[in-house]
Amino acid sequence: MPTETERMLAGELYDPTDPTLAADRERARDLARRYNETTGAEESRRKALLRELFDAVGEDPAVLPSVRCDYGYNVAVGDGFFANYGCVFLDANSVAFGDRCLLGPGVHVYTPTHPVDPAERATGRERAEPVTVGDDVWIGGRAVLNPGVTVGDAAVIASGAVVAEDVPARTVVGGNPARVIREIE
Repeated sequence: MPTETERMLAGELYDPTDPTLAADRERARDLARRYNETTGAEESRRKALLRELFDAVGEDPAVLPSVRCDYGYNVAVGDGFFANYGCVFLDANSVAFGDRCLLGPGVHVYTPTHPVDPAERATGRERAEPVTVGDDVWIGGRAVLNPGVTVGDAAVIASGAVVAEDVPARTVVGGNPARVIREIE
C-alpha cells in the first residue's frame, strides 16, 4: 500500500494531514526560516541551507529572502537561478526551473489542487500536479503559476499574470488568465 507521500508525488489524492507529510512541512519551514534569517555576509551558509532545503540547486543561485515552500525537496533550480523577495513554492509535487530563470518579487508557484466536487473536497484530500519552467524564462512580480503548467524556454510572464495553461516557448503572456500577448523573435 503506497504511503501518503508516494500518493502525493504520483499526483494521486493524498491526505495532507498525514504525520509524515506534516513533519516534512515543519522541516521545510525550519530550513526556510533559517535561510531567511541569513544576511548577504553569510553567503556560504545561505547556499548550504538552500542546498539542504531544495532537491537540486545549480551553480550560482540567488534567492532573496524571504522564500517559503511546503516541502522544499520537490524544488529544483538550474544554473543562474534568481528569485527576488517573497517567492512562494507550494511544492507538493515537482517544481522545476531551468537555467537562467529570473523571478520577480512575490512570484507564487502552486502544485496542490483540491477536488472540484464539494463532497470529495470535504474529505480534506488533495492532489498535486508538477510545474515545469524551461531555460531563460523571466517571470514578473506577483505572477502565479498554477498546478500542472509548463512554461517553455525563453518565455516571459508579465507581472501579475495568472498562468493556468501551458506557456509556449518564446512568447510573452499576461493577464488573468494569462494569454499570449506576442511572440519573441
